[in-house]
Amino acid sequence: MGKFVNSVEEFFKYCADNEVEFVDFRFTDMKGTWHHLTYTIEAISAESFANGIPFDGSSIDAWQPINKSDMLLKPEAETAFLDPFTADSTVVVFCDVFDIYKGDLYEKCPRSIAKKTLAYLAKTGLGDVAYFGPENEFFVFDDVKIRDDINCSYYEVDSEEGAWNSAKSYTDGYNTGHRPGTKGGYFPVQPIDSMVDLRAEMVQTLKQVGLEVFVVHHEVAQAQGEIGVKFGTLIEAADNVQKYKYVVKMVAHLNGKTATFMPKPLYGDNGSGMHVHQSIWKDGKNLFFKAGEYANLSDMARWYIGGILKHARSVAAFTNPSTNSYKRLIPGFEAPSILTYSMQNRSASCRIPYGAGEKSVRVEMRFPDSTSCPYLAFASMLLAGIDGINTKTEPVGPMDEDLFELSLDEIREKGINQMPHTLRGSLEALIRDNEYLSPVMTKEFIDTYQHYKFETQVWPDEARPTAFEFKTMFSC
Repeated sequence: MGKFVNSVEEFFKYCADNEVEFVDFRFTDMKGTWHHLTYTIEAISAESFANGIPFDGSSIDAWQPINKSDMLLKPEAETAFLDPFTADSTVVVFCDVFDIYKGDLYEKCPRSIAKKTLAYLAKTGLGDVAYFGPENEFFVFDDVKIRDDINCSYYEVDSEEGAWNSAKSYTDGYNTGHRPGTKGGYFPVQPIDSMVDLRAEMVQTLKQVGLEVFVVHHEVAQAQGEIGVKFGTLIEAADNVQKYKYVVKMVAHLNGKTATFMPKPLYGDNGSGMHVHQSIWKDGKNLFFKAGEYANLSDMARWYIGGILKHARSVAAFTNPSTNSYKRLIPGFEAPSILTYSMQNRSASCRIPYGAGEKSVRVEMRFPDSTSCPYLAFASMLLAGIDGINTKTEPVGPMDEDLFELSLDEIREKGINQMPHTLRGSLEALIRDNEYLSPVMTKEFIDTYQHYKFETQVWPDEARPTAFEFKTMFSC
């Protein structure tokens, strides 16, 4: 991640040079939602960075009780960047959350958990840095309608690229007839690709906030896109996801459109994932590389894969933490639900990218999605991978065949596990299988997290009738 500031002293010079009027302190909750608290620049001093910024922790879902609500934001000056969307010059600073009652980084703060995970990696002696490269896909719609009442529930999204608009008459324009169609978006040029200029504006804005962008394109589904951002350390990569999602949503918003990172907004078309490239390094060397082995993977890399695949059903509680996540993880839509690894094969849940040399060998986990909190998603995968290294867990595979062609019976015969089919399944797996997380995540955090997901996602979803149920059962 490009840095604009390297110290607290530089922060104030940066603010003076850019005539900053407001400082926006941002932190992330367990859902991955970005929150902010804004101060005037005159109210901020070097002591603010040293002593922290007070806030009410009881007003954040599943955090503090009202009688222990006082908490501190600990700003990290080196993360500062200018907000490209505010009318008045505003600098944004990432924060960790500090627990004044326990005198430590807060056990429910995702960014703090991620930092503790990196400290644990160093303590094991296995490596001194972990690199992560997420690929966040998204949809851009022209309109969205949502209703969720006791007697009525529906959604409707619209896009000029939608095949459903092929016969539409436009009052103030005309129907061009140029559309990608279902699964046809990868990747014809304009006019079929209608989002070229919009994505270009997103790219330019991402550069303004310090991200290095290397590829931008339409994705497979209609109205779907992706922008490739350079990898970083675990914290950098997770910070970048927050900036990336903010920029994509805001650029769409300012252009009269709406962007979503929801995994499966369109029935029958491809969904959006967050493929995550990962590697562990020590003393400047990539420990995942070993020349001459399958895909140039070292034993450590293979065991790392083994650990993630072994714990994948509980890891999914963090990497795929919404009920909608599992509507993406079904056969037929390039959805990697089969827990094996392969070189170049996008039907496996873990892919080893083609042609990787000593510095570029990495593993790509393809099942995560952007409903995850990036700090928790990356931390849980790293902890599962470390457990795999410590226990020398061999993954199933490699399997280079098209796994989407296998029947369920053939998958079972080959001894291949699959991702859970529901969020309930992943949370129940987390309840059974969480010891690998214990070096970093406390029992209180895991209990709070799974209860929160049951209460806000699983039970409300399971209680609601759907349009499909009315369609198939109303005449029973």
